[in-house]
Amino acid sequence: MKKILAAGLLLTAMHIQSQPTPKSLQPSDIYKLQTVSNCKVSPEGNWIAYILSSVDSAKDKYVTHVWMCDWEGKSNIQLTTGDDGDDAPQWSPDGKYLSFIAARQNSDDDKEDKSKLWLLDRRGGEAQKLIEVKGKITDYAWKPDGKKILLVIKDPDYSDTAKTKIKKPFVIDRFHFKEDIEGYLDNRKTHLYLLDITSKKIDTLTRGNYNETSPSWSPDGTQIAFVSNRTNEPDQNENFDIYTMQVAAGAEAKQLTHWKGADTNPIWSPDGNYIAYLQTTSDENFTMYGHTMLAIVSKDGSNTNILSKNLDRPVRNARWSKDSKSIAAIVSDDRRCYPALFSINGGSMKKLADGDVCYSEIENRKESEWVTVMSTPKLPAEIYALQNMVATRITHTQDSFVNHITLANVEGFQSTSSDGTKVSGILYTPANAGNKKLPLILYIHGGPVAQDDYEFDMERQVMACGGYAVAAVNYRGSDSRGLAYCRAIFADWGNKEVKDIIGAADHLIAKGVADSSKMGIMGWSYGGILTDYTIATDPRFKAASSGAGSALQLSMWGVDEYVNQYNNELGTPWEHLDKYLQLSYPFLKANKIKTPTLFMASQSDFNVPSVGAEQMYQALRTLGIPTQLVIYPGQFHEITVPSYLEDRLQRWLNWFDKYLKK
Repeated sequence: MKKILAAGLLLTAMHIQSQPTPKSLQPSDIYKLQTVSNCKVSPEGNWIAYILSSVDSAKDKYVTHVWMCDWEGKSNIQLTTGDDGDDAPQWSPDGKYLSFIAARQNSDDDKEDKSKLWLLDRRGGEAQKLIEVKGKITDYAWKPDGKKILLVIKDPDYSDTAKTKIKKPFVIDRFHFKEDIEGYLDNRKTHLYLLDITSKKIDTLTRGNYNETSPSWSPDGTQIAFVSNRTNEPDQNENFDIYTMQVAAGAEAKQLTHWKGADTNPIWSPDGNYIAYLQTTSDENFTMYGHTMLAIVSKDGSNTNILSKNLDRPVRNARWSKDSKSIAAIVSDDRRCYPALFSINGGSMKKLADGDVCYSEIENRKESEWVTVMSTPKLPAEIYALQNMVATRITHTQDSFVNHITLANVEGFQSTSSDGTKVSGILYTPANAGNKKLPLILYIHGGPVAQDDYEFDMERQVMACGGYAVAAVNYRGSDSRGLAYCRAIFADWGNKEVKDIIGAADHLIAKGVADSSKMGIMGWSYGGILTDYTIATDPRFKAASSGAGSALQLSMWGVDEYVNQYNNELGTPWEHLDKYLQLSYPFLKANKIKTPTLFMASQSDFNVPSVGAEQMYQALRTLGIPTQLVIYPGQFHEITVPSYLEDRLQRWLNWFDKYLKK
């Protein structure tokens, strides 16, 4: 008996020794992280199509493919392959086919850049090209009877028709003339077209000098709802409205909503009586400082009701229940994102799930059964079945990523700013940190109208696993804490937010979490802007990294894509020069900055152009403050090349290690 027991213990020990030792998360693990999105439930409810994005390390790019899993979580099938990228999967109304958008080439001779819609028999076989167009298919919707598809197509670019490689000059006459990723804007429009599945014939439904987007069919297939801004100068406001029209060429569009802000994302109710949509709380020409509310309008436009008006929290991803009596939506609320059900009679709200997690998508399977995408602080997004407040995991896409790594601990905290404002944050600490004081990095989110929530955060996890306490701070200007909290920084940048950031640092010092002599700060976009503001205010920070930021705000007017915001929030520079100079204090008082700072930018960023980082780098370099400038070639505001993402993570670690771990 003793021999058997000893042999068993030996085998157990050998098995434990053979298991790989979990390692701390590293920048190179970015290649293993995948993203699940765009879930669509089949008409009968047994299958879920979705997009899986992963890294092709050999080609140093992200690729997207269509996958399908069953409701029970027993089968998970990859439906498309290749490296062209597939997007926007939708089921045909009879559930026999899956459609998707991809710019696939049929042969080596098919080099022309065209947008194509593909059809895939769910039983198997290769995808078949349904249609290709010279413009860009940006969206589409199946007619309820499955015989036609509504296409949203952006006009083709005929500006460079010559065979020479020398491009023609950009000739610009628009007010809003540049945009990140799109580049310099021309006058091409986006219109609605109707594709007959059998004949492949395309009919033009809308024409003219306006854009039409976000189409939704009425259940009987006789009408469509869509979004358009038909004001005299659409570039200078965000007055989007919901329109309906009969599905026939030349039919007249009827305007259903009349809010001067934005009415978007229409979805027809299954019974055909209502259209659900999202409405901004602000009716200003620039609506960023506000929430999106859940609303419904009767099909004839005679009655409008804002269902979430009293919630004072933003909602998104609205989806009708099968019985047309309620609408599900994702609510963002103080670091959490939960799905909730709103009754169309009175707008009473019922949570479908809760907890320190983040839900991002919701689809009704049947009755009280829902399909959702959810992420936790220690698990990237997966697909879940949701019923009776219980989320049951369906996919296990992330298992290979998380099973052999050690992640940081994550917990919420609340600090008090110098003016008494309560500020919510999230703290990441190394798994083996114990009770010792840690070097602190304040990692500030962009936006500013956004929030750090309880989802998996690769960047903060990497920094925390590198030996740092990492704090996310939902400073004033963030959403999900109420409209007044969001609007508190209107035309007053770098003031209340900096108080909130410094208040969070002081709180973590007082709690014994942070070493006050080893503090750093970093951020991207508005997070980079706030990094500049903070190091120009508080000399305690021993290291900083400002990414895609700006400090001489006067110089950004007319250079980035936000001229409409500047004019409506700050006024024009020639009328309000003092305001622009006041908001430019990090640059104009650069001689007060003592913090070694790493500046980063993307070469092709039209959101916050690289000049913002370049100016601050040149200022600190002139002053003799340790600094460095890193420009990522060909990248837009958000970096998408995997090797650049790894490079950025590693540079962050190296920079803070140099100054905070001496």
